[in-house]
Amino acid sequence: MTDFLVKIDRSSVPAKFTFPDPFNVAVPFIDRHIQENRGEQIAIECANETVTYGVLCEKVNKCGNALLNQGIAPGERLMMIVKDTPAFFYLFWGAIKAGIIPVPINTLLRANDYTFMIEKTACQALCYSPEYEEEVELALTAARHKPPSILVEGSSTNKTLLLETLMESALPTLSPFPATAQDDCFWLFSSGSTGRPKAAVHRHRDMVVTSELYGVGCLKITEDDIFYSAAKLFFAYGLGNAMTLPLWAGARVILDSRKPTPDITFANIYRYRPSLYFGVPTLYAALLNTYDHADEKPDLTSLRACVSAGEALPANILHQWQRNFGIDIIDGIGSTEALHIFITNHIGAVVPGASGVLVPGYQARILDEEDKEMPPGQVGRLLIKGPSIAGYYWEEPERTAQTMKGEWLETGDTYFQNDDGVFVYCGRNDDMMKVGGIWCSPFEIEAKLMEHPAVLEAAVVARTDESDLTKPAAFVALKNPETASESLKNDLISHIKSNLAPYKFPRWLTFIDVLPKTATP
Repeated sequence: MTDFLVKIDRSSVPAKFTFPDPFNVAVPFIDRHIQENRGEQIAIECANETVTYGVLCEKVNKCGNALLNQGIAPGERLMMIVKDTPAFFYLFWGAIKAGIIPVPINTLLRANDYTFMIEKTACQALCYSPEYEEEVELALTAARHKPPSILVEGSSTNKTLLLETLMESALPTLSPFPATAQDDCFWLFSSGSTGRPKAAVHRHRDMVVTSELYGVGCLKITEDDIFYSAAKLFFAYGLGNAMTLPLWAGARVILDSRKPTPDITFANIYRYRPSLYFGVPTLYAALLNTYDHADEKPDLTSLRACVSAGEALPANILHQWQRNFGIDIIDGIGSTEALHIFITNHIGAVVPGASGVLVPGYQARILDEEDKEMPPGQVGRLLIKGPSIAGYYWEEPERTAQTMKGEWLETGDTYFQNDDGVFVYCGRNDDMMKVGGIWCSPFEIEAKLMEHPAVLEAAVVARTDESDLTKPAAFVALKNPETASESLKNDLISHIKSNLAPYKFPRWLTFIDVLPKTATP
């Protein structure tokens, strides 16, 4: 089978790719839809705007020309602090088509983070949504590097250039910059577990690979699908769910820039009737809690599948979801460095409490601390090899060498593989603790706590006791905080003791209102 400019052999498992030279990835993701007579079909739908593939192509061209007209040269960086709107698409793909490197940034960060990223990228342009103006202005004031072009997507209270104004006067046609499949295309910042964020540099080929191997190969996406993602576009997970997968299939995507609360999520599913929903375990738990207390039960009958990533999905959330809605949650694991999901469950073949099997096209190894291959059932470090993994971290040779070992990526996760080839998550490498000389997974304890009907979320960490020995400590958020009591605390500890090995029970258990979340899921 041949897709526009990229030859893909789907009769092979995994699919085989042949990239032409030159190759600019904006062509198959944007321009191809005009060639395939999809110009009048809806690409993006949001609260107050509908964008067809024809309009998307024209706006991408105008945005690319507007950036070039600002004096930004191919290979230079465009930093994007932009909410989930069609303008994100115009900027991202317009930059790529013009040969400029887009760098989407987490919009939840603060000025000191943005200052670091402005200096790290040495960006020649920065575009932001007006909601983030205060933090951006503080960051620009503190940064040693001053981007020559500062643009605003939407309205602004100061004299900053408006992206829309620049696009109005730009030409609606743009020849793609002659890149290659292996050339640097875009950056994504990966927070990791320690230290400053790292800029993972992805190539032009990477979005094609993830969209085809995971999207087409595993989710069976088509142009009839409607995508709705709770994860935002600046996340690697959200970038795939809400942009690259639907554009690859010629499908429709629903955008909502608001925080994805349960009420907003259920309302959007009812209004737009998506066929695919992408969330994270924390949100699935909150959706279930809202469902339990709802007088009128939400209608999710349009969905053919739900997907989860970002953190491992506890089995009890899957079971509750199946009971309430009759729909599977397809759990998987991906990373910023790998761009999207590389181990996944499959529709109709979900293993509760497990991440699933390898996406065809990826390889995995589970190693001990001395790099010895671990047999089935034995816990170790997960390493992944595949065609979408970032080439390197920008100007971070030591951290690149620590994480990207030849063709293999250190995921930072601890796993074991069972006799059926299914991968089971055991926690982050740096989260594992030894209790009584035995390795203990915080995730296993957290999942067991969340099986209790009173628990909404749980987090388990290592803590030393009065003898300086490591023991588990649990922090628990309840579905109803008013039920917190010593009696419930004892009940939860008894629940762990009766279901897990004796040494795994939390020696300390603290009730909290909400669990803190990391910047990147």
